[in-house]
Amino acid sequence: MTELEIIRHERVGGISVFFDSVEYRTAHFHPEWELVWIVSGALSVRCAQRQTLCPAGSLCVFSPNRIHEFRRGGDEATILCVQISPRLFSASFPALAALAADDFLLSDHLSEQQCASLRVRMRQLMEAYLDAAPCYELTCVSLCAAILSFLLRNFPVRTMSEDELAHTGKRNERLSRFLAYVEQNYMRRLTLEEFASAEGCSVSYMSRFLHANLNQSFQEYVNTVRYHAACRLIAAGSGRMIEICEAAGFSDYRYFSRCFKQRCGMTPEEYSRTRPLSDAFPAQRSLRSLERFYTVEESKQLLQTL
Repeated sequence: MTELEIIRHERVGGISVFFDSVEYRTAHFHPEWELVWIVSGALSVRCAQRQTLCPAGSLCVFSPNRIHEFRRGGDEATILCVQISPRLFSASFPALAALAADDFLLSDHLSEQQCASLRVRMRQLMEAYLDAAPCYELTCVSLCAAILSFLLRNFPVRTMSEDELAHTGKRNERLSRFLAYVEQNYMRRLTLEEFASAEGCSVSYMSRFLHANLNQSFQEYVNTVRYHAACRLIAAGSGRMIEICEAAGFSDYRYFSRCFKQRCGMTPEEYSRTRPLSDAFPAQRSLRSLERFYTVEESKQLLQTL
């Protein structure tokens, strides 16, 4: 199965820890448990038909293969992200692979004192991860075990049946195919009928499937990909605006301009003059995300502000 998580800079087997300034990350999933601390700004999180604006200090948790989407909720959204693979504890705690959390906002279930305790452990983990002192791998594994143990004892989780695990796998495989289909073909005319036919499904079923898992329609998602493609082309100075419009898959310039106005409050021409995201988010610009990841030294400096 193709996972949709974009970033993978794992230094300890089964563990990834990183800072990330998020503008937008499309609906995605991954096989790890993910704990997110919004360290500055606000992050809008969409998961399982629920959209929540999480202010600075908030903690979120996403169990493996849980589909979720991130957008900045204000001027910025910088997060500290911890991803822990169940395989790290496959021998000592194999049940972890079948556990799931239906909710994601920790403050709905934990006291502020408990949340503060988790933030301390996350900071300790990031510090050990960045310093990479002798035997730091064991320190990281120990801290991950403490974090997961605390979460599983204090946050509502349940055990998924074999049927549910199989259904989740099939759902995510189909979603992976859909996202790949749009990313590979957004430059031309796309129809939901075409993808539904390839999947052997009716159009009405596929429409419901996309709404349930992406919280948006087929056309809304296609427009999102085309918008980000246009942003990349504008940032690269790739020709005249009408050429960018066509290269990004928009068939009508007025529709192209209206899409920009709806999403960033300015026309493509105004965006090209200001290009507000080009300098702020230089590290990762893709059709699925717009975010910045930090070097080890930058991460150490950020850690000192927590």
